[in-house]
Amino acid sequence: MLSALQALQGAQPQALPQLRAGLRAHGFSPSAVAAALHAASQAIAQELGLVPYAVQQQAAWHMLQGHLVELATGEGKSLVALLVAAVGAAAGSPVHVVTSNDYLVARDAERARRALSALGLRVGQVLSTDDAAARAKAYACDITWCTAKELVFDYLRDGLGTAGLGTGPRLLRGLCMAVVDEADHALLDEARVPLILSQPQQRVQDRPLLQHALAVAAKLQEGTHYRLARAPAWPQLKPPGQAALRSAPGPAHAQWANPRYREELVCMALHALHGLQAGRDYVLREGQPCLVDAMTGRPAPQRQWSQGLHQMVALKEGLEPGVVHSPVASLTLQEFFPRYHHLCGMSGTLTEARLELAACYGLAVRRVPRHRPLRLQLRPTRVLPTQAAVWAAAVQRTAQMHALGRPVLLGCDTVAHSEELGQALRAAGLPCQVLNAAQDRLENEIVARAGLRGRITVATQMAGRGTDIALGPGVAELGGLHVICCQFGGVRRIHRQLIGRAARQGEPGSAEALLCHTQGLLHDSWLKRPRWSQQLEELRQAWALLALRRAARTWRQRMDFAGPAQ
Repeated sequence: MLSALQALQGAQPQALPQLRAGLRAHGFSPSAVAAALHAASQAIAQELGLVPYAVQQQAAWHMLQGHLVELATGEGKSLVALLVAAVGAAAGSPVHVVTSNDYLVARDAERARRALSALGLRVGQVLSTDDAAARAKAYACDITWCTAKELVFDYLRDGLGTAGLGTGPRLLRGLCMAVVDEADHALLDEARVPLILSQPQQRVQDRPLLQHALAVAAKLQEGTHYRLARAPAWPQLKPPGQAALRSAPGPAHAQWANPRYREELVCMALHALHGLQAGRDYVLREGQPCLVDAMTGRPAPQRQWSQGLHQMVALKEGLEPGVVHSPVASLTLQEFFPRYHHLCGMSGTLTEARLELAACYGLAVRRVPRHRPLRLQLRPTRVLPTQAAVWAAAVQRTAQMHALGRPVLLGCDTVAHSEELGQALRAAGLPCQVLNAAQDRLENEIVARAGLRGRITVATQMAGRGTDIALGPGVAELGGLHVICCQFGGVRRIHRQLIGRAARQGEPGSAEALLCHTQGLLHDSWLKRPRWSQQLEELRQAWALLALRRAARTWRQRMDFAGPAQ
């Protein structure tokens, strides 16, 4: 295919009728694809001033063959999506380009509209605020940019209409070709979460019953009356807790009179009180709890906990419980995307999940080399005894980089951790911008400015995707962006996304990891042992030291760190 492209260099691109005739006659053959990519590349160069690299054209070729492509962070995945969509649309297939959020939908659709109008291709976009008429018009275009959530909900609405349960025009023209950006997130991280199309119920969940369950649960003592379970399981009542529940006065309510339901309700209340934490599992927005996606750190306002748990968390925070929604249809992304005739996608981190992707979707992963050599400098991993020590070390390193004028990006696991680290930096006289689910509306603006001279940005995992971090004037000469990874979530792809924010497209940059031994993998797998007696204190300390060393070695393996642990 690359040789066919090279043979076309300097030639005039074909007109759209010729491209369509070639693609329909020969399919996605090397010669037909090369001609279409050449025409799309010429249109992009003329309208946007961007000339697709050979590696981007190679990535587009693999995707047109129905593969997933791992293209390093910063290598121009948006441009690859544009190339693939142009060729697919030229072949006569309605193309859906699926990206992360409304900002990227609007940005990329506008760029595509400018670039592909010369080829006679119509480009549409679907935003969360669009009505049915605007959506139908967008889906009628040759190429439509949208988010996975809006796409699935429109598909479900069409299904309800076909079944005679919905109203309004049919929106989609079928599931022909999907180009999925950040494919690991859509096909894996979010794949099993059901997207539920619901409608509000007339009756609000019984508020007095939920309040009473919270009041009873608040009086129970951990260890004596109940034991906490590992998420997602709820706490479990012990015999003394069950006895206390039987003797506790209750409302004259049929559900409370049922012993089994009463115990389940109190366990739910214990989970709301002790299992779900503000700033980690949810944030408060517009008078309601808003769930936070554990993988990305982004808010998920379209989701709710079921069985009354969402209303119970609202009551715990002193808010109105809100309206209960009843589901009318649901679908997961893992069930939805295989329904496409042609499915392809790309991300900077796919290799680790290639077996799972092949098993779930039948898609192979192809790695595409970088356009320029990587110039990332990795500092040694440091494992520290407490979270406070991690914050102190992060503040010290940030101060060193800030004195040099270098921008710094610090990554944390949770909203609460990002706020704590932000406070520590400000207390040290280091001005910083905190990006988490509470400030998600400013995400793209904050991330886009994170590479300016002297800029300090603290972010949850949501900073790993979407907007490019361009270095400000003179920053490359200072050493580029420095990334400090203070997170230990457990998924290597997420950490590689964060580290990949530095040293993009051959630019200089550096990164390091500062870990607390009570976090994540180490705490869960190595230090959760039965309580040690005083006689075994020395053995406990030796075990902790061994665990520290293993944590550092595990981290280096997961992050491809080559330096020694300190």
